[in-house]
Amino acid sequence: MANAQAQTVQVLHWWTSTSEEKAIASLSGRMAQENIVWKNAVIPSGSGIGAGIVLKSRMLAGDAPEVAQLNGVIISEWADLGLLQELDPVASSGKWEKSLFPTVWRLIQPKGHPVAVPLGIHRINTLFYNRKIFAKFDLSPPSNWDEFDALAKKLQQAGITPLAQSSEPWQLATLFETLVLSESDANFYRDAFVKKSSQAFVDPRFGRALSRLRSLKKYMPAPLTERTWIATTRMLADGDAAMLVMGDWAKGELNSWGIATDIGFSCAAVPNTANYHLYDIDTLVMLDKGAAARSAQEKIAQIAVSPVVQTEYNQIKGSIPVLRNPELNKMDSCSQTSWKIFSRGSAVQVPSLAHRMATDEISKDAIIAEIMRFFSNDSLSVSDTQKRLAAISRTLPK
Repeated sequence: MANAQAQTVQVLHWWTSTSEEKAIASLSGRMAQENIVWKNAVIPSGSGIGAGIVLKSRMLAGDAPEVAQLNGVIISEWADLGLLQELDPVASSGKWEKSLFPTVWRLIQPKGHPVAVPLGIHRINTLFYNRKIFAKFDLSPPSNWDEFDALAKKLQQAGITPLAQSSEPWQLATLFETLVLSESDANFYRDAFVKKSSQAFVDPRFGRALSRLRSLKKYMPAPLTERTWIATTRMLADGDAAMLVMGDWAKGELNSWGIATDIGFSCAAVPNTANYHLYDIDTLVMLDKGAAARSAQEKIAQIAVSPVVQTEYNQIKGSIPVLRNPELNKMDSCSQTSWKIFSRGSAVQVPSLAHRMATDEISKDAIIAEIMRFFSNDSLSVSDTQKRLAAISRTLPK
């Protein structure tokens, strides 16, 4: 009888890696206990590219899923269209306003009503390093760029690629936004990527970040190709590279391969960013499919934010819970550091450009395209690129 009453819910998402699939299994397993069947509708790129396009096309075709993965600023855009279920009853009964971090609470209720379900918080400014390589050469994780350059040169002399990297645009943008933060501070970062101030783009601090990006090229694999983030992470795991700058979903993937935190690898902050948390928040939205779907959608929201699921899901995913009072003793060293920094409040929390937290999709794509143009063509000067970005910023939505 129970199976006959089970309700199938289709979920549109881009989680395709080993750790992501395990995280989904933990969430869908909890849903199954409530007689809800999770049906995958996967966008195979693995980075969210095209997710909005696929969702819009399905909406126009009258074939919307019940649940979709939407991250960051775009949540507000969909809420404006009146296409998302408001989750006030669930949020009220679950006391979300008190239990969630304020930044998370603000993100999911752009118009005063909660319209998204927060799953976890990723830290982007994470420097992963291979412990076996570092131990062999008696190296310590660098806290500034002089230390980074010194150990990178030492690794190169030993025939080891210092920095795992892909030329995929979002991966280069992920690296670059950490460089902007490392050469400035949280306020300047927001001026550039949230406010899109033309003055920020021509500032010397932005110029130093561009110069740093170009100087890091010599420490990357040659030739540099468009590896997936999973392949980039595998370089670190296999010892083909000593370090990696990536969101802490890489930690979840390393763990899923049987490589333990603080044994096979460890986490540090990108040089000069230890006091900041450059974040990406995973969220699900419920599409308005009428009363028939609503009970299952509300149950999913309730399950996802429950403490037991928050602990379980984020341990697998590599992220930290969205809760102000999680079970810290169940987190590894990387997650404990991430949570403690994020909990210091908005002054140290910095929204990721590359991962849709800082600005709209049009602005994000325009900025990343210029960064890619600069990185790919060594004949382009730092100053000319800054001027181009400043000019572009004046045309972008504010």
